[in-house]
Amino acid sequence: MKKTVTAAAVFTALFMAGCSQEAQTQAEASAQAPTDQVSAAQQQDNPLMTESSLTYGAPDFRVIDDAHFMPAFEQGMAEQAAEIDAIAKNTAPATFENTLVAMEKSGALLTRASRVFFNLVGTDSTPERRELQKQLAPKLAAHADNINLNSALFERVEALYNQRDTLNLDAESLRLLEQTYTRFVRAGAMLNESDKAKIRKINEEHSTLTTQFSQNLLAESSNIAVVVEDEAELAGLSESQIKTAAEAASAAGHEGKYLISITNTTRQPVLASLENRALRQRVWEASAYRAQSGEFDNTEIIKRLAELRAQKAALLGYENWASYSLEPQMAGTPEAVFDMLGSMVPAVVENVKKEAADIQQIIDSQGNDFTVQPWDWAYYAEKVRQARYDLDENEVKQYFEFNRVLKDGVFFTMNRLFGIRFEPRPDLPVYHPDVEAYELFDVDGKSLAIFYADYFARKGKRGGAWMSSFVGQSKLLEQKPVVVNVMNIQKAPEGEPTLVSYDNVTTMFHELGHGLHGMFSDVTYPSLAGTSVSRDFVEFPSTFQEDWAAYPEVIANYAKHYQTGEPIPAELLEKVIRSRTFNMGYDTLEYMAAALLDMEWHTLSADSVPEDITAFEDEALAKHGAALSYVPPRYKSAFFAHSMGGGYSAGYYAYMWSEILAADAFAFVQDNGGLTLENGMKYRKHILSVGNSRPPMESYKAFRGREPSTDALLIRRGLKQKID
Repeated sequence: MKKTVTAAAVFTALFMAGCSQEAQTQAEASAQAPTDQVSAAQQQDNPLMTESSLTYGAPDFRVIDDAHFMPAFEQGMAEQAAEIDAIAKNTAPATFENTLVAMEKSGALLTRASRVFFNLVGTDSTPERRELQKQLAPKLAAHADNINLNSALFERVEALYNQRDTLNLDAESLRLLEQTYTRFVRAGAMLNESDKAKIRKINEEHSTLTTQFSQNLLAESSNIAVVVEDEAELAGLSESQIKTAAEAASAAGHEGKYLISITNTTRQPVLASLENRALRQRVWEASAYRAQSGEFDNTEIIKRLAELRAQKAALLGYENWASYSLEPQMAGTPEAVFDMLGSMVPAVVENVKKEAADIQQIIDSQGNDFTVQPWDWAYYAEKVRQARYDLDENEVKQYFEFNRVLKDGVFFTMNRLFGIRFEPRPDLPVYHPDVEAYELFDVDGKSLAIFYADYFARKGKRGGAWMSSFVGQSKLLEQKPVVVNVMNIQKAPEGEPTLVSYDNVTTMFHELGHGLHGMFSDVTYPSLAGTSVSRDFVEFPSTFQEDWAAYPEVIANYAKHYQTGEPIPAELLEKVIRSRTFNMGYDTLEYMAAALLDMEWHTLSADSVPEDITAFEDEALAKHGAALSYVPPRYKSAFFAHSMGGGYSAGYYAYMWSEILAADAFAFVQDNGGLTLENGMKYRKHILSVGNSRPPMESYKAFRGREPSTDALLIRRGLKQKID
C-alpha cells in the first residue's frame, strides 16, 4: 500500500484546527474538564507535557514511556477544552485573531501526545499500546464532538464567514476561514440538538468499531502466518529468503521450521517464486480469507460501519456516505468516480484476458491440467516476464541494494531536483534501532526539517507504507517539520545486504514524495500545512516521484551490483524499463476492483447493507464488469484498512485520480528539460510548499498551465502508445 493518512495525521488535523473532516467522533464527555487533572509532579516527570528541546521539537524517545501517554492525553484534552471554552464565551465580537487564530493555537499538548502515540501504534504496536488506544478512542472522539458541535463556537465562525468579503483577509487566511466553516458544517454544527445527539451516538460507536477493525487486522495478519515443516516445500526461494523464513519461525516459537509472513494485500510477493502449488494456495488463502472468521472476525464490524456511515450521511442531508465524503474532494461526486473507473474497465479487462491467455499457455505447455487460479498468477506471470524480456527478478535485485537505492537513488534525485541534502543525525534518539534520523538542508544551506527513515518490517508494525509527522510546519507556531517515512521491506539476515525489488524502489521514491510535501510546507496555519489536502490530491506529489526511479541519469547512479559495484548492464536495464508495463492489466484491475468495492459499500443506504459480504463483493464486481476469478481485488472488505478503517472510506479511488495528475505533470517536466533544479523549484513553489492554502486545482494549474489530461496516465500504464 502507498498511502499516507494515519491515525496520527487525522487527529493532528482535528486538534490543530479544532475540527476535522475525517474525525470519527464518539459520545459526549464533559466539555469542562478540570485543568488540574494531572498533578504538578506528573507534569514535571512527563516529557510529553513540554515541547522537546531536541532539534525542531523532535520527540526524545530516550525518556518517553507508555505510562506518559494517558496523563498527557487527559491533560491535553482538558487544556484544549478550556481554550475552546474561552474562545466560545469571549464577550468581544468575533475577529479572525480571537477566533480562528486562537483555535489554530489551541491543543498544543494534545497534538504533541497524539502525534507521538499514534505513530508508535503504527510502527511498534504492543498489547499495552493497543489497550491504551481502545481506552483513548471514546475520550478523543467525545472531545472532538465537544468542539465540532459547540454552538457558541460555531456562531463565531459563522459570523466571520458571513463577513468574509469585508474582512480584508489575505488569501491563506480566507482559505482557513472557508475551510474551517465547511468542516464545522460537515461535522453537524447546523443540526438541531436532537440530531446532534444522534451524530454523537453514531460517532461514539463508529470510533470504537474502526479501532477494533484495525486491531483485529493487525492481530490476524500476525496470526495467519504460514508455517512450513519441510524446506523442500520452499523450492524457488533464495537462500537468503529461506534463512529469513527460518529465523522468523524460530522467533515465533517454531524452531526448525519456516514461517512465511502475510503482507497487507491479497497478493503476496512470495507467490512469484514458490514452485510448490499447494503451498502457494495455502499462502494465498491465508491472505484472502483473513479476518472473516474466528477471534478476529471483521465481517460484522464492516456491516455496522457501512450502516453507521449511511445514517450519518442522511442526518447531514446527503444521499449516501460517498456523496458526503466526496463533496470536498476534487472528484466531487460518486458519479464522477464511477465514470472515471468505468471508462477504463473495458480496456483493462481486455488487457487482463490477454495476460491470462499468455499465462495459461505456459501452464499448459508444462503438461499441467489446471486453469490459472489467483495463487498461480504471480508465479506464472514471472515466467512470462522471463520469456518475454529474458528478465530474472532475482538477478535484477542484485543491482538494487537498499542503502544504495536510498542514498544514490532517492536522495540523489531530490538533490538534483531541489538542491537539498540529507545529513545523518545519529545523535537524535529513535524509537527503534532500525530507524535512522536525518536533517534536511535546503539549497542555500539552511536547515529545513528532521526526517526519520523507518523502512524494515518487524513484529508490531502494521502493513504497508506511509508518511506521517511528529511535528507539523507552521509559521504561526514557529514550527519546522519532523517527518517519518515507514515501509515494510524484509531486512536481510545479519551481515547480509538487503536487496529490494523494483516495486520497493518505486515505493521508496513514492513515500519520500509524501515526506517532501510535509518538509517543504511553507504556510502560516498548521491546519493548512503539508499533506492536509484533499485525498485525491495528496497522492499526486508522491506518485509524481515514482517515475524518477527509472529516469536514465538516476537509475545509472544507484543500480549497481551489490558485490562488484558494476553498473547494471545496459541490456538488463533496458529489459527492466521495457518490463515496467508488464502485467499492468492485472495490477490495474486488482486496484480498480478494490476501489469499486469501496464505492459500492459507501453508496448503500442504511437499510440496504447486505448480510453476506462475500456475495456482495461478487455482485459489486460483476455489476461493473470487473469480476474475473483469477484477479481478486487488492483488498477484500475484511482487511480493507483504507476503506473500513476510516481514513480513505469512499476514497480509495484517489490513488488513480492522483496518478492522472502525476503522469501529466511528469510528462510536462520531461518536455521541459527533465531532472533540473529549475523544474524542481517550480514544482516545489506551486505544489509542495503551499499545502492546502489554496484549492488544489489552482495549485496544479499554476504549475502545469492547464488542467490535466488522462493521456499520460494511459501511456504510463501501457494502455496507450502516444498522445493523440
